[in-house]
Amino acid sequence: MGATLAGGVLTGLASAPERMSRLFRHRFPMVAVTGMTGVGKSQLVDRLTRRASGDGVAEVGSAVMERRTRRSPRLQGFRFLVVPGDNAATRLGALDEVFHDEPVDGVIHVVANGYATPRRTAGTTGTATATREEQLAAELEDWTITSHRIASMAVRRHKPIWLVIAVTKTDLYPEEVDEVVHYYSPGSGSPFGDKVDALRALAGGAKLSIDVLPVSSQGGDRKSPMPTRRASAMVDALAARLAQLSGHA
Repeated sequence: MGATLAGGVLTGLASAPERMSRLFRHRFPMVAVTGMTGVGKSQLVDRLTRRASGDGVAEVGSAVMERRTRRSPRLQGFRFLVVPGDNAATRLGALDEVFHDEPVDGVIHVVANGYATPRRTAGTTGTATATREEQLAAELEDWTITSHRIASMAVRRHKPIWLVIAVTKTDLYPEEVDEVVHYYSPGSGSPFGDKVDALRALAGGAKLSIDVLPVSSQGGDRKSPMPTRRASAMVDALAARLAQLSGHA
């Protein structure tokens, strides 16, 4: 009897770390934030985590993985992993980490309707320039790489995963937001929408939920045409949807 009781205690102690890990993962799911460089991934996550812009944040275009945590008074929240946007070895390594080594619970893929901030080529000086058409093409190429990683992760997982395509920099085209959101949506017939449809087919519709939401990290700036209230409402809507997808709402 004593040996049985002792064995039960030891088994319970041995499984305690795993139970705590599952509990923590449920309360603070891991979210990958992907997208090409210059689309505003760090700024968006700063808004979601209520972190002041420039508060020790790495410069946009940095090749390091950024980590943020959003906490609520109910001891719930999210752990964000901001994947570098440059097509470098560090970026590919970060993609491997979030989609293979320690698979995330969900993905926010950030797009910018061709308004990503251009980056200078290494070793050059002066202001970087790029047309919207070039930026949209680069964004589509970036999405091709990322969507293949998402599909690979989805087919390996036993539980469904979720994807939110965050259409950012909407303060630059406030009157066209609905049209642009449609461009990025499944079934839209656009080049991007077709690739989203291909991802759903590869991953299996039942294993991958997809939302497309507009956001702005710049609303309220004196130079921005988007009112602060509207920009904040977009970020709040994204946060609310994340809570629903993670079972927090």
